[in-house]
Amino acid sequence: MKPTREHITGLLLAGGRGMRMGGADKGLQPLHGEPLAAHVLKRLAPQTGALLISANRHPETYAALGAPFGATVVADSLAGFPGPLAGLLAGLRAAGTDYVLSAPCDSPWLPADLAERLAHALDANGADIATVATVDARDERSLHPVFALLRTDLADDLAAFMEAGERKVRAWYARHKTEEVVFTDEHAFYNINSLQELADLERD
Repeated sequence: MKPTREHITGLLLAGGRGMRMGGADKGLQPLHGEPLAAHVLKRLAPQTGALLISANRHPETYAALGAPFGATVVADSLAGFPGPLAGLLAGLRAAGTDYVLSAPCDSPWLPADLAERLAHALDANGADIATVATVDARDERSLHPVFALLRTDLADDLAAFMEAGERKVRAWYARHKTEEVVFTDEHAFYNINSLQELADLERD
């Protein structure tokens, strides 16, 4: 049965070091008067039943941002900022639903039908994970693996994968039946990587 909204927990990934932003907490950087994380939460919330925020810094600030959406803040169980898989693991462990829909905190224009399309692909193909690919006008394909719908019962396997020292998202996906869903709107998955990019967008 295709996962519906009440079976999906949204997971905002905001637990990184922000190295490409000079160590700034990326999700808290403002865009048009609101933190990047708030833009993403507004787009995730209508698509999911519950919300989690994966954050390793400024938990009180993220809790305040998430409060209007009923979001709960979770932190990595592994020390040292080991990457997005650690955030995914925290979300899979904390979710009270059968599925988690993850999205990074630096992509404020994610599509309103993200959950619907990933859920359809996961169900139609009997997959464990559905993730995003985009195709541009030249038919060049780009992968966006941290936008994903995942079964929460994958948590133990992910924990074992990370305990073995593995950190690559796509390498873990390769252990499971994963479907890539193609979107043609590249802008929807644009991620902001620097303070200069933010400043440029503010002027647009």
